[in-house]
Amino acid sequence: MATVELTTANFDEVTSQEGIVLVDFWASWCGPCVRFAPVYDRSSEKHPEITFGKVDTEAQPEIAAKFDIRSIPTIMAIRDGVIVFAQPGALPESALESLVSQVEALDMTEVKEKLAAHEH
Repeated sequence: MATVELTTANFDEVTSQEGIVLVDFWASWCGPCVRFAPVYDRSSEKHPEITFGKVDTEAQPEIAAKFDIRSIPTIMAIRDGVIVFAQPGALPESALESLVSQVEALDMTEVKEKLAAHEH
């Protein structure tokens, strides 16, 4: 599956669905972002069951502000509507694949229980 452009109009709808959504916060003027793009695209081809989204921080400053994105590229992983990972920096292909595996392996019942306990 190709990457999906995420905007203020579709971000919440796409990221709140069941399953895994990876989000790449980027900008066209950002060298590391441009170099990371082909790695991200290749991973999206390998994992058609995962939604790979991209947020252009120049075109969508509201989304970048909502998540306090201060450095790009930033990769965020969301599973079943819960942010389970967010880190600035372009990842090498092996690290991106490792991230995908780790997010797939999460026990979301346990994650949601810990989240609920933390909120009380």
